[in-house]
Amino acid sequence: MSEGIQARPAGAVPPPAGSRAAAEPIKAVKLRHPWRIVFAVVLIALVVLFVIDAAQRQAYGWQYVGKYVFDRRISAAALVTIQLTVYSMVIGVLLGLILAVMRLSPNPVVKSVAWLYLWIFRGTPVYVQLVFWGLFSLIYPHLFLGVPWTSLGYSLSLGFMQNAFIIAFVGLALNEAAYMAEIVRAGLLSVDAGQEEAATALGMSWWQTMTRIIIPQAMRVIIPPTGNEVISMLKTTSLVAAIPLTTDLYGVARDISAVTYTPIPLLIVASLWYLLFTSILMVGQFFLEKRFSRGVNARRTDRAAAAGVLPAAGAPDGNDLGGKG
Repeated sequence: MSEGIQARPAGAVPPPAGSRAAAEPIKAVKLRHPWRIVFAVVLIALVVLFVIDAAQRQAYGWQYVGKYVFDRRISAAALVTIQLTVYSMVIGVLLGLILAVMRLSPNPVVKSVAWLYLWIFRGTPVYVQLVFWGLFSLIYPHLFLGVPWTSLGYSLSLGFMQNAFIIAFVGLALNEAAYMAEIVRAGLLSVDAGQEEAATALGMSWWQTMTRIIIPQAMRVIIPPTGNEVISMLKTTSLVAAIPLTTDLYGVARDISAVTYTPIPLLIVASLWYLLFTSILMVGQFFLEKRFSRGVNARRTDRAAAAGVLPAAGAPDGNDLGGKG
């Protein structure tokens, strides 16, 4: 056999005459979308016009924005806002976890109590709830823990509920717990029941099953909405004026604007701080989602293509096999 000529495998069908073009790689031609370019140019032009117009308007008071954006009072108020967010979310997540377990309980009484809690706190506005908690110490100046209609027990004074900061993060946490309960419950229900059955068959305890099997898989569902709830909580802290609490970011900016008669610049200052915090939280949420979504939607086609083997039509890829790829 002469050099450079390869033998055709036995049983192979020779290519038909004139099929040389079929063996050549397909040249994909990118579709043109001129209207997308036009729409993008119009949007950019509108944004540029708005920025130029806003820079020239005296009502925005940019000189006051630069004066107060790093003011010590604003910085201290931003710290109070962060504290309210952290305290409220920690208590809300813990209480939400308890409520989620109660909702999944086979005990109808426990399940009903959890459902009643969610019904009340999800069905009423958070502003109304904060107003109510601000008046709670007037309704209940003290609580009696003991035997009803007797003097056997202990009387607990609720004087601490007159502290506006405590009322603020407690009220926000109680409202947040109702939403976190549904988020956690949805995450736990997203894990197939066969996972728990398989872990039980292997002799794993309930705690081992939850920490090693159920929760790691449920976190893929829990993390994204929880990150959104943290960002939402940061902005919801501006409603604590209903208590009233005026040491948060929005409250201090509003008080300064009332004295200097510059409401718009101080609103911009508060918005810049809120944007800074939410941007940091969004970055953290992105990396958390990336961390807990490892192995999801992984494909094996890249590895197969690198090896020179492409899956046949109808063959399962990495998603169908359930592997990481």
